[in-house]
Amino acid sequence: MSKSSRRLLGRLRLQAQLVSPTRPQLSSPVDVVRWMTAMQAQDFAGAKWSIGLRLPGSTDASVEAALADRSVVRSWPLRGTLHFVAAEDLHWMLDLTRDRMVKRSATIFSNEGLTPALLGRAGKAARSALTGGGVLTREGLYELLAGEGVSPLGQARYHALWFLCQTGLLCMGPQQGKSQTFVLLDEWVSQPRRLGREEALAELARRYFLSHGPATDRDFAWWSSLTLTDARRGLAAASSQLQRLELDGVDYFQAPDLPEAPSAPRPQLLPGFDEFLLGYTDRSAALAEQHAQRVFPGKNGMFLPTIVVDGAVAGIWKRTSTGRNVSFEFRPFAPLTPRQTASVHAAAQEYANFVGLEARVPA
Repeated sequence: MSKSSRRLLGRLRLQAQLVSPTRPQLSSPVDVVRWMTAMQAQDFAGAKWSIGLRLPGSTDASVEAALADRSVVRSWPLRGTLHFVAAEDLHWMLDLTRDRMVKRSATIFSNEGLTPALLGRAGKAARSALTGGGVLTREGLYELLAGEGVSPLGQARYHALWFLCQTGLLCMGPQQGKSQTFVLLDEWVSQPRRLGREEALAELARRYFLSHGPATDRDFAWWSSLTLTDARRGLAAASSQLQRLELDGVDYFQAPDLPEAPSAPRPQLLPGFDEFLLGYTDRSAALAEQHAQRVFPGKNGMFLPTIVVDGAVAGIWKRTSTGRNVSFEFRPFAPLTPRQTASVHAAAQEYANFVGLEARVPA
């Protein structure tokens, strides 16, 4: 891919994803999540900042309030990985991806001793314990699962819990301090949106390409957990609401209102699992191969927070919170200009404001 194509993709994606301030801003955390369709959220603190950086003036507390008031839900709708989704969307997303994800996990279940009968007993026990507005912490739920015969060894308890969420029985509830909690999905989200399979394919495709484009059909298939055939069916159904962009012989699809020649956005500080990098199977537009090991060292599934300059990852950063302060460490891949440095420091101040702490940046 040419350098100009990479720059264009990066700039356009930042605009589509609401990171660039030139895109219209939304008014609440659920508006951001609904626009993004699903936001990877296994790193809870980082995922909250993924919402916050797209919603100027928001706070960590306002994002947690959206989880507590049930407008945003955290569960496993895509790729077997935790995401934030708007509450009304979770049921139809699970309906669309459940069978394939559970089938892909059959070997893991077998290795962990999770037979269909055992998972059935676990589900009945969880439903009984939680019916009527019940809430259990992860550890409390693990104790319940152990009582039904789920082994505390290995990863059996985690995979049983994942299965109960993936199949639509449970979802995450409100935080209890630093503890995750779980509730019955049908009680927590009492008025879900329901879509038939073809309608759901079109809806997911339309919203993915509007919020993540320019992207390819293969990006969408990977992001959504769909087969490439289903991904292309969804894209075909949504194509009248999208714009095709050809770059270096590859077809991309995007929102029709993105500019042809976007200006350079100011540098930003993104969390490690942000959709800007994780929303695509091909990340080469944003992350040069020679820097990949610094962003996800060891390729072990961990992605470090990134400094993004002009649509590309230009370094990594770290924050350390102590008392009333949050200190920052910046590790750019190449020296930043004074203007870029000032923008990075401004972004650090925005993060500090989001978490309600005083920013300490290097001189």
